[in-house]
Amino acid sequence: MTKKRQGKDARPLDKDFGLAHTKTMLQLSGNKLQAEAPHASLVDLRKGDAAILDRIDLPTEDARRLMELGFVPGTRITAGNSAPGGDPRVFQVDGSEIALRRDTARRLKVRPDKHARPHTPPRTPRIP
Repeated sequence: MTKKRQGKDARPLDKDFGLAHTKTMLQLSGNKLQAEAPHASLVDLRKGDAAILDRIDLPTEDARRLMELGFVPGTRITAGNSAPGGDPRVFQVDGSEIALRRDTARRLKVRPDKHARPHTPPRTPRIP
């Protein structure tokens, strides 16, 4: 075996790899902040799922009309039934049921409602 050269002139292979570099890496790996999840849209909700409206990515006049109907950022929206082809789809907002086309619903961004119960499909009774 060869002996390592010990002395003041021995340098690490990587000049940035040292005590300071290790401390930085440990600090970053211990970071508990989570990256924000990408926004979903209303079309991503299944029947019975609820979410909070985060923003409306539509032209001003269209966004204003939806806000008049109750689609205001911060409002809870629940997905309802859809037509046989899946378009339009009904959403419950502010005590009303409103049908939106898929392309419009795709432009309404939502975040999960932390207080909503997860959607569970109805159980069919067993026949003995």
